[in-house]
Amino acid sequence: MFKKIFKYFTTDDILKGLSIAILLSSFIYFSYINIENKFINTVFGLLGLYLIIDNKNRVWFWSGFFIALFWFWWILLSFRFYDMAWAIPIGTLMVALVYGFLFWFFAFLSNKFSKTLKIPISIFHAFFLLGFSYIHPFEFDWFKPELVFVDSFIGITKWQFAIVLSAIVLSKISNKLIFLWLIVFAYSGWIIKQEKPELQNIKIITTNISVDDKWQETHQDSMFKIFFKQIDKAITQKKKIVVFPESVFPLFLNLKPELLSQLQEKAKKIDMVIGALYLDKHVPRNSTYVFTNNKIMVINKAVLVPFGEANPLPQWLGKYINKIFFKEGVIDYVASDNITDYKLENKRIRNAICYEATSEELYKDGPKHMIAISNNGWFLPSTEPTLQKLLLKYYSKKYGTTIYHSINMSPSYIVRNGEVFYVK
Repeated sequence: MFKKIFKYFTTDDILKGLSIAILLSSFIYFSYINIENKFINTVFGLLGLYLIIDNKNRVWFWSGFFIALFWFWWILLSFRFYDMAWAIPIGTLMVALVYGFLFWFFAFLSNKFSKTLKIPISIFHAFFLLGFSYIHPFEFDWFKPELVFVDSFIGITKWQFAIVLSAIVLSKISNKLIFLWLIVFAYSGWIIKQEKPELQNIKIITTNISVDDKWQETHQDSMFKIFFKQIDKAITQKKKIVVFPESVFPLFLNLKPELLSQLQEKAKKIDMVIGALYLDKHVPRNSTYVFTNNKIMVINKAVLVPFGEANPLPQWLGKYINKIFFKEGVIDYVASDNITDYKLENKRIRNAICYEATSEELYKDGPKHMIAISNNGWFLPSTEPTLQKLLLKYYSKKYGTTIYHSINMSPSYIVRNGEVFYVK
């Protein structure tokens, strides 16, 4: 048994897996340093896929392991704010191992199917890569292999990714690179981009408040004064809508009648979309408050962050884990039963709070407009805001959704037809 395990730690297999992971992760780090070269991203993405298809199980394991590290090393950085920094390397290793074993399992199944059915293993490898985006470990769905082409000459739809994989498989089976020319049919330029009408006169606010300062009551009065000044500035600029980031008011806003009254007074002159908390009897919710037409609409988050806002484990196990990791236990947020739209400027808007905006569940009916609000302070400094932006570009391209994104601790922007426009 130990001999079989030790076989996975050969330098050759580890280096091959590392090389594949670097090629399939480079687009994130190029974007992070503001390099978005379509040619480089296309070549690196194709080369990474070419190298992993028909490779050994052990190489698949290490590829998945290192891809998870490069894509998701930041995922437990929020533990710093719970005095649990010691858990970050442990949790990061666990995430890498989960993806490593998933990759290994798919390679193992491919090998079995190939031997049983006498079909080239590369075909099964390609099918698993094509379907990987439907697999969400612990309900976390940020790994999509086709995302590597979001800033490339190749499209990101499933049929385009299938063409890429088919071309690679045919070249592998025939041992002739000439079949790679089929990739031209996956060229993103063949898709005609339909222009979407945009919201006019919208002010998207960026805040830069650290997590430590944000939740200290002593800082809240000064923060709120700044927010009201920003609302007044938007009114002076004759904006019709002003959007603030997630939980910009870090309190149960529905329990603050005086603050609500002040906001309602401002809402007589401008529509407002504001992130805050909502206490539904004894149930805490992460919410969006929409002030419009002398009304307040509270929209609760429908897709919660796994482990960050809700424990995806069975309830009995989730409570046990919470008691182990948190001294007094924690109360998970509760998700809304429904994904909600609202209207501003006679346009239907899909509501999205941070993680929700990167979940495919919110796009399946093809919303034309989405207002997303986020707090990226939990994960900085890291590549999390970059990966989040790339995912929004992916969904904007795939579903034709224009996304207006207001963020704390990262620049805010609008994503339209997969293109990012930063706002001031």
